[in-house]
Amino acid sequence: MKKIVVIVGTRPEAIKLIPVYRELKKQPEFVVQIISTGQHKEMLDSIFNFFQVVPNRDLKLMAGNQTLDELTAALLSASTKLFKEITPDLVVVQGDTTTAMVCALAAFYQRIQIAHVEAGLRSFDIQAPFPEEVNRKIISSIASLNFAPTHFAALNLKREVVAGKVWVTGNTVIDSLLLAKKKIAGNMAGLENLFSRFLKDYKRMILITGHRRENFGDGFKNICNSIKTLAKRFPDHSFVYPVHLNPNVRTTVFAIIDAEPNVFLLDPVPYDQMVFLMMRAHIILTDSGGIQEEAPSLGKPVLIMRSKTERPEGIKAGCSKLVGTSEEKIVGQTSKLLTNAKTYQKMAKSKKPFGKGDSSKLIVEHIKKYFDL
Repeated sequence: MKKIVVIVGTRPEAIKLIPVYRELKKQPEFVVQIISTGQHKEMLDSIFNFFQVVPNRDLKLMAGNQTLDELTAALLSASTKLFKEITPDLVVVQGDTTTAMVCALAAFYQRIQIAHVEAGLRSFDIQAPFPEEVNRKIISSIASLNFAPTHFAALNLKREVVAGKVWVTGNTVIDSLLLAKKKIAGNMAGLENLFSRFLKDYKRMILITGHRRENFGDGFKNICNSIKTLAKRFPDHSFVYPVHLNPNVRTTVFAIIDAEPNVFLLDPVPYDQMVFLMMRAHIILTDSGGIQEEAPSLGKPVLIMRSKTERPEGIKAGCSKLVGTSEEKIVGQTSKLLTNAKTYQKMAKSKKPFGKGDSSKLIVEHIKKYFDL
């Protein structure tokens, strides 16, 4: 039997790896553990609760105002100790977080094989997103198994001539999204009532998320000023923003837009509530990677508040558009979608490029074949 450790540290990692963990657990050939590093403790716990998964261990590494070097050092020490104790045959990481990169590096130092879920995403700019672009390049260089979500991502890996094997599997976020939609269907009335204050009394709802490190400072101020301008321009629309817990985000957001009567600033919401908000939104403004993948499957146009994206498939399909952190572009493109039905429908009805909900099964099939099981 092969011992497999699945590592999660942030909410997006949990959303995208729990379907893989659950599929691995079905296989009698594997002994599987899921480990939480606690990089984003509060936001991570809600995902475990939603999926009814209890981590085998929580490294509890979250600390207030933790710097990247402090987090990296703590992760390397704790994960090395963990892997020496468990001696897994395979460590599974996802995406491009500091947790994913450092735990992959710790596994490499112990000569443990690494599987990288959502491999091959590239913006080709090491400063955007920062530090994620470097993190995912490091993981790809040492992973034995690379699970690319799209053919474009796989091509990036082949161009880099990575040593590990590469397969196209779709994105596991769609697996979780479809499961969440089923659960929401049984509680639609309750969710409508929960969020009635910005659904019933307004013509449409615009959903906003933003937390990227490279946008801190002037970029975030521009984003918030854009929302303020839009809220004044469209007073019959609600603007809903679940605000990330990072104080660098919250301080700016609350200072600039908290006073607008049709802007609703929420604490981070549980996953099913977030999916519900996406389903009910007319447009989504975001700098998130996961939402760029989820929204097209829900038929929602996405305006990406970043200068570059490692998910060009959405732009090519026509379901998302880069607007950066320019107030002029954010306000202009949002206003166009709100006033031009033809433009809106063209984005809403575009293709869904990130998979159909069977990615976890494909990944596990490849792992079994890799180990000749």
